[in-house]
Amino acid sequence: MISRTAEIVLTKLATQFKAVALTGPRQSGKSTLARTAFPEKKYISLENPDIREAALTDTRGFLNNLPDGAILDEAQRVPELFSYLQEVLDESNEKGRFILTGSNNFLMLENITQSLAGRIGYLELLPFGYDEIEKIESYDLALNNMIFSGGYPAVTYDRVDAAFWFPSYVRTYIERDVRQIKNITNLNLFQKLLYLCAGRVGQELNLNNLAIECGVDHKTIGSWIGILQASYIIHLLPPFYNNFSKRITKSPKLYFYDTGLACALLSISSPSQLSLHASRGPLFENYIINELIKVRFNKGLRSNLFHWRDVSGHEVDIVADHGSYAVGMELKAGMTVIPEFFKGLTFWQKLTNFEKSYLIYGGDETQKRSNGVEVIPWNKLQDIQ
Repeated sequence: MISRTAEIVLTKLATQFKAVALTGPRQSGKSTLARTAFPEKKYISLENPDIREAALTDTRGFLNNLPDGAILDEAQRVPELFSYLQEVLDESNEKGRFILTGSNNFLMLENITQSLAGRIGYLELLPFGYDEIEKIESYDLALNNMIFSGGYPAVTYDRVDAAFWFPSYVRTYIERDVRQIKNITNLNLFQKLLYLCAGRVGQELNLNNLAIECGVDHKTIGSWIGILQASYIIHLLPPFYNNFSKRITKSPKLYFYDTGLACALLSISSPSQLSLHASRGPLFENYIINELIKVRFNKGLRSNLFHWRDVSGHEVDIVADHGSYAVGMELKAGMTVIPEFFKGLTFWQKLTNFEKSYLIYGGDETQKRSNGVEVIPWNKLQDIQ
C-alpha cells in the first residue's frame, strides 16, 4: 500500500466541513484513499445495483440507517442523495460525517452546488505522482517509463500490463461513464475523438478541425470535449490573459490527465518506442504539467497554470500565476541544455520583468544560469518555488 500525498489534506478537510467530496478519474485510488483515511467509517459502493436501488427508492431511509455517516462511493450515481444529505447535515454540527467519492466531476459539482454549497469540502485526486511512485519497490523511474506507464495504481503498483489495462479502461469508460453524462448515440465517433485528442497533446484546441475529422458539427465536439473534461480524461490549459500590450492567442491547449493513457491511444507499446516517437516532446510537456497540477490538487488547491503565446510566435509553455507575480516555465524533453531552450523565457523576462523563470528538461543536473533562469531536472520539481 502506497500512502497518498493528498491524505493529509483530506483528513484536514474532514475536520472543517460536515462532508467531503473526493473526485478524480476512475481507478485513480479514491476509494482506497477514503477507506485508508477513515477506516472507522462504513463503506458503501453505489455502483452496486442492489444498494443503488435501495438508495434511489427510499433515500431518506437509506441515510437514516447511517447515523454515524459513511463513505459513499460513486455518489453521483444517486443524485437524489444530495438534497437529502443537506437536511441530514444541517441537523448536526458533526464534521466529516460523510465522505463522497465520484469519477464524474460535472455531476458531482452540479449536485453539490445545488444542495451542499458551504457544507462540503472538495478535493481532487489524480493518479500517482512521481513522489508516490518512487515509494514503489524496484520500480523503473526512468523518464520514458514514467511517461509511458503514467500513474494509475493498477499499472504502476499492481504491475498490470499497460497493453491490456488501458484498452479495457477505455472500453469501460466509453460504455459506462460516458452514458452517465450524456446519451451519445454514436459511441464510435466519440471514441474516434478520443484518439484524435491523443494526437493533439500540447496543441491549441481547434473545435472546427476536430469536427471535420469526426464528421459532426463543432457544437457537438464542444459538448464531447466537455464530457472528456468532466470525467477526468483530458484537461485544457487556458491562455494567460495579461497581454502586456500585445495580441495573444486565446485558445486553450489540450492535455491528458494521464500520459500512460495518451501513449496507449497513440499505439505506443513500450518505453523504448517512445524514445524516437514524434509525440515524445508533447508527452513530456504533458507529464510535467500533470505533475505540477498534482502538487496543487494534493494541497486542495486549484490549478494555477496557463500557457502564453503572442501572435508573433513568442511563447512560454507554462505560466504559473501566483497573484502578485507569475512564474514562466519552459519544458524541454532533451537531456542536454542548449541556448535555443532559453529563447521563450528570455523574451518573457524582458516583457514582464518577473524574476523567477525555470527551464525544466529531461536531464539530471540542476543549474542556475547567468540570465536568471533556473534549470531543473524533470524529477526535481519540488525545487520549484
